Amino acid sequence: MKPGSRCGIVLDEGVLFRVDAEAFVQTKRKLFEECDVYCIVSLPGGVFSSAGAGVKTNLVFFDKGKQTERIWYYDLSDIKVGKKTPLTLTHFEEFFGLLPQRADSERSWTVDFAVRLQTALAEAHPFREKAAKFTAIASKLDDELTALRKAKVPGDEIQREEIQIAQERWKSALRDAREAAAKATTIENAVYDLKAVNPHRMVEEDTRTPLEIIQSIEEKGREATAALSRLQTLLATEDLILNKTYPDEKRAKKG
Repeated sequence: MKPGSRCGIVLDEGVLFRVDAEAFVQTKRKLFEECDVYCIVSLPGGVFSSAGAGVKTNLVFFDKGKQTERIWYYDLSDIKVGKKTPLTLTHFEEFFGLLPQRADSERSWTVDFAVRLQTALAEAHPFREKAAKFTAIASKLDDELTALRKAKVPGDEIQREEIQIAQERWKSALRDAREAAAKATTIENAVYDLKAVNPHRMVEEDTRTPLEIIQSIEEKGREATAALSRLQTLLATEDLILNKTYPDEKRAKKG
């Protein structure tokens, strides 16, 4: 893309929310550093199923030449679509009305990505410092370990134990450095989970206790058993009536 150009693309939702692989994070980091991703539209699943893609998708719009600061989301994911009820331009009427001002509604909201990124970097900073500290300790211990190995006298048990202790301390420092760095990376990468989560959508929570859920399951089981019993009674009664009404036909069928 040339500087100043605009793009709108369809992306698999997995590309937006995945941060478990470095390739996804690096791609999104490059996109956000070089482009202004100003709008993401969350589409319902199955929009492109007729084209062979049944995965949930999003529309992503961005301009080349400026870093991303704020992302305006619009949510259409709750709409049920199928072969006879496809997603049409009518579903986007409110979207087109809100887009110029990027206004909030029950379906739209704004995420301040710049603030979110700075907050994550601030939270990750202590872990970066910790990783640097343990890396320096590991480097110093590595030098000491090298010196001990060079001065090693064959058969000297005390010297052998000193080398083992130094080696364990070195490994421990390296492990602490890796863990701190991994924690910092996890915090920083979480910023690039861009999945649309509508803050205005009401989520119904099941507040029942485990015991209440078990009791409900048992009650449903009793209802199912009673329904089957009634059905068996009806079928037996119907069969009895048929035997009395058409005895010759029943014997002929058995023969």
